[in-house]
Parts: sequence; structure tokens; C-alpha cells
Amino acid sequence: MTPNLHLWLIPVLPLVGAAINGFLGRRFSRQTVAAVALGFCGAAFAMAIAVATQFSSLPVVPHIETLAHWMRAGAFQADFAFYLDQLSFVMLLVVTGVGFLIHIYSVGYMWEEGGFYRFFSYLNLFMFFMLTLVLANNYLLMFIGWEGVGLASYLLIGFWFLKDSAASAGKKAFIVNRIGDFGFLIALFLLIQHFGSLTFAEVFQKIDAMNPETAGAGLLSTIGILLMVGAAGKSAQIPLYVWLPDAMEGPTPVSALIHAATMVTAGVYMVARSHVIFEHAPTALMVVAITGTLTALFAATIGIAQTDIKKVLAYSTVSQLGYMFIACGVGAFSAGIFHLMTHAFFKGLLFLAAGSVIHAIGGEQDMRKMGGLRTKIPWTFWTMTAGTFAIAGFPPLAGFFSKDEILWRAYQTNWIYWAIGVFTAFLTSFYMFRQWFLTFFGEYRGEADHAHGDQTRAGVPAPHGHGGIHESPAIMLVPLVILAVLSVAGGWVGASRFELFLSPVFYSHNSGHLIAPSSEEAAQMRQMESLESTLTMVSVAAAGLGLFLAWLLYYRRPKLPQQIAESLGGFYTAVLSKYYVDELYATLFVKPLVDGSTRILWHTIDQGVIDTTLDDTADSARDVSDTARRMQSGNIRSYAGWVAVGAAAVIAYMIWVGTR
Repeated sequence: MTPNLHLWLIPVLPLVGAAINGFLGRRFSRQTVAAVALGFCGAAFAMAIAVATQFSSLPVVPHIETLAHWMRAGAFQADFAFYLDQLSFVMLLVVTGVGFLIHIYSVGYMWEEGGFYRFFSYLNLFMFFMLTLVLANNYLLMFIGWEGVGLASYLLIGFWFLKDSAASAGKKAFIVNRIGDFGFLIALFLLIQHFGSLTFAEVFQKIDAMNPETAGAGLLSTIGILLMVGAAGKSAQIPLYVWLPDAMEGPTPVSALIHAATMVTAGVYMVARSHVIFEHAPTALMVVAITGTLTALFAATIGIAQTDIKKVLAYSTVSQLGYMFIACGVGAFSAGIFHLMTHAFFKGLLFLAAGSVIHAIGGEQDMRKMGGLRTKIPWTFWTMTAGTFAIAGFPPLAGFFSKDEILWRAYQTNWIYWAIGVFTAFLTSFYMFRQWFLTFFGEYRGEADHAHGDQTRAGVPAPHGHGGIHESPAIMLVPLVILAVLSVAGGWVGASRFELFLSPVFYSHNSGHLIAPSSEEAAQMRQMESLESTLTMVSVAAAGLGLFLAWLLYYRRPKLPQQIAESLGGFYTAVLSKYYVDELYATLFVKPLVDGSTRILWHTIDQGVIDTTLDDTADSARDVSDTARRMQSGNIRSYAGWVAVGAAAVIAYMIWVGTR
């Protein structure tokens, strides 16, 4: 008998917390608000742990729990049902585990902020939608979670809604995601039209019976590319990546939760979940790989010139998501999910550590005004050091294992993907250690009152009464330490073991892969082990070169970067200005849409047609009413005259009719 795991409780618990704080939180103390938010989020994590303990004993995987029938239209049916397999199992633990740690950190970071209850209500609401997304049994329920995390992201990015930059960033994220969601919706319509279902098992079973589209693009290629459009919006890939760097206007815990560990990985999860579609559509798979490769490189080149500590991490996130799409694009879905998991650890850590730095120096985010902080905030320094070495890909930290697996699988498909990936790894190491040296080494370059007194900037929590630069409170440091441990040891499970765990999801279909290789394949694998070792050394050397170059430019010879920037002239300015992509989009899309809406929709249609028609109708009615009103004069002789005129008109009409 299949046990009931009560999967529905996992997303519903944060929803209850969001409702309690949202409706009643204004009356609660901060302690009560924090207890509600952490209690329900922690309960969801505890439920996920309980599910994990029972997962290996499940008689059937995937495990499906149907709550109720949702909608029925002819042969089409969609249910409220939850789906647990190895893929959703990994996502479930990542979302609840990292999410709970960020909730704990947020209590300390947001303690003295206004709207404390509102922030945690939004944070719990996001958890509900994200968990709905990863546990959904069909694309329709997934889309509800998909849209929900977009809404929660909008609310959290624009949390400081009185700041124009934050409000604009929230709107930008919402609009850009809607563009991607349009592609996702069209893909769902095509699935309904051609397969009559949106339930994963039914759709994938029908697609498995089809032959791969080797002759070019067809139905599955179209669906796959449209799904990738949706993934590009949610996971910030070219050309829809522009919302994520601006989203750094939100509080730092938001950046860690939504834009590093969970929401931005939704696109990667959706592509991995749809792997059967992509495996039957090589053209769509190539689009995924090319998009990921270009995004990884492009975002990394922008990251090397950024001066805002959070913007560096933002472009790093875009680049690392590109790595995940490279993995999916070459068919290494398990490697992509492996990197998704390790990235959640070290990028969540890096964002929270950046928040601890910002908190320590009164809200400053410009790395040019930092320096020498390693002795003043040692816990933050050492934890951020672990995250920096992990993302750079140094062994034996978590990022090394997942990134190395992606590069190896990319090389097996196309050496160009590998070459660009290695160069991107070098850039990643360089800009991350650039951030590390600028923040923690050398002399402090900030304002004197940062070092000797309290200073609080708008939207940044006060330093809790401490004077000068100070370490964060324990409630913020504990999550940092836990994530640092995971950033170090999170990859020790090994790419091969992780792939074996996910193999029932990705290799149980007609994908050309087997869970266990044949003897011929095993011999070929042994022959390539030496090549893999060589390529691994190349990637580690690239990371080492990035570290050396950052040390030389930002520690050994700190005046040299400015000289290089001046010598590069316009090229450096273009990189610093993010290649003017935002300005280009504003010129090509935003301005024409705004001008067209103003001139055509507002002035011509709204004012010229609708308002004029309504105004003329009202004027005509007023004139007729005014004439009728004048007829009611109260004068008997006037009434008698009108009676005579009416009688004459009637007689004339009767005579005219009689003569016909």
C-alpha cells in the first residue's frame, strides 16, 4: 500500500504563515511576527525532512498524491495533485532548507525595518508558490506556482516602495517575466492541442512514443523553444536577463532567496522536468546550450567591472545560471541540477555575507569604499571566503565538482562550449577574487563616520546600537556558517553518485542513455578518464589564474586597474555601462511602446474617439433636454398654441394619407 506523505502540507504551511502575518501582523510584536514566519517555514522544512526519510522506502516512484479534480473540459483534465520523484525531492530540500536559513538571517537583517510583518508575509508567500511549482503534477499547476513566484518577487523587490529605484525594479522584473511567460503559455496551449493533457506522465508517455525530430524543427522543437523562452525570463538568460541586476534594489535576504537559491532556478528546473521534450527536439536542445553559453560569458564580462558588491553577485548569478543551461543543453540534466544545488549553497552564502558587510559599514555597497574588513568582521570574512573559493571552482569545494562535471559533459558534446565555459570560469574567479580583495584587504577606504560611529542609509537596518564597523549578530552569522559548511562539503556526494540518484528521472526514457553503461561504453569511458583529468586541471588552472590576476591588480598593485581602465577607454566604459543594453532596450522597445501608447491609445483613441463620442452624446442629450425644458413654460396660451400646432400636424398627416 502506498503511504500518504501529505505533500500538500509542505506548501500550505508557509501559506498559513503568510496569511497570519499578512492579516494580523500589524498588531503583533516583532518577536511574534518572526516566530510565526520561522515556525511555519521551519515546519515545512521539517515535513520535507520527514518525506526524505521515507523516500527510499516508497514502493512506487514517482509518488503522486491527488487532492481534488480541478478542471475538466472535454477530454482535458487537470487535477490538484503533487508529484514526488528524485528531481522534485532535490528541489524540495533545497528550497525548504536554504529558504529556512534565509528566513532566520532575515530576522536580524530586517529587525529595525518598517513593514517587518509585511516582509515576512511576502517571504512566506514566496515559499508557498515556489514549493507549489516544484511539487506540481502537471504544467498547469506548475504555471500557478510559476506566476506566483513572479508576483512574490515583485512584492519583495519593491518592498521599499517609497524608493523610486526599488519600485521601478519591481515593475521591470514583473514585465520582463511576463514576456517570458507568454512563450510558456503558448507552449502549454500547443501541448493541450496536440497531446490533450498537461499532466507530466501522460504528456511524456505520448512523446516517448514519437521519433526524435532529426530532420529539423517540428512540433516538439517549437514547444521546447517556447518553454525555453519562459525559462529565459524566469532564469535571467539572454535576452531577458536585464531584470535580475536591477532586482538588487530589494533587501539582501530577498536577493539571496529569490535571485540566487530558488526562483531564478525555476527555469532550469522546468527545462529539466521537460527533458523528454527536449531530448526529442535536438534543435531546441541546441538553443538551450547556445543561450546558456552566451549568457554565461556575457554576464561574466560585465561582472568584472561592477563596483556594487551586490551587482557583482547579480551578474555572477546570471552567469552561473548560464552554466546550468549549458548542462541541460548538452543533455547532462543531472549535472545542471547538481550545479543548481551547489550554487544555492555558495551563492546564497555570498549574498548573505554581502549583506553582513553592508550591515557592518552602515549600508555602503560600493566596494571602492570598503577594504581592510577581514580583521573587523572575521566571521563574515571567513564564511565569504568559503563561498568565493567554492564559486571559483577550487577543489575540494562544492562548486568544483558541479562545474567540472558540466565542463566535461560540454566537451563531450562540442569543444566550443567547453572552451567558452573554461574562459568564463577564469572570469568568474577573477571578478569574485576582485570583490574579495577590494572588500577585505588593504586599507579601509570608506568615510570616517563608518569607522567611528553609526550611520544608517535608507533601506538598510541600523547597526543595533554598536559604534563603527562591527560584526553581525549571531542570528545572522549562524546561517552563514551553515551555508559555508555546505559550500565546502556540498559537492562531496560526487557528480557520479548524484547522476545515479537522478537516473530514474532522466534515463528511464528513450533518451539514448542507460542507467548502467554497456561493456563497450565502459571501455570508452576508461579511455577518456585521462582526458577528463587533463581538462579538470585546465579548469582549475583557469581558476588559479583568475585568483593570481585579481591578487596582482587589487592587492599587489592597486593603482594598476585604473591605468588599465584609462588605456582601454571606450571599451571599459561600455563594459562598466553593461554594454548599454538597458539603453538599447529603452530605445527599441520601451520608448516606442510608451510613445505609441501615449499618442495612439491615449490621445487618438481614448481622447479623440471614446471621450469625444461620449462628450458629443452628452452634449446632444443636454441640448434636447434644454429644448424640451423650454417647452414647459407654464403659460396657458403657449400650451394652447402647441396643441393647435399638434392638431394641425395630425390633420395634415391624415389628409396626406387619405389622398394616396
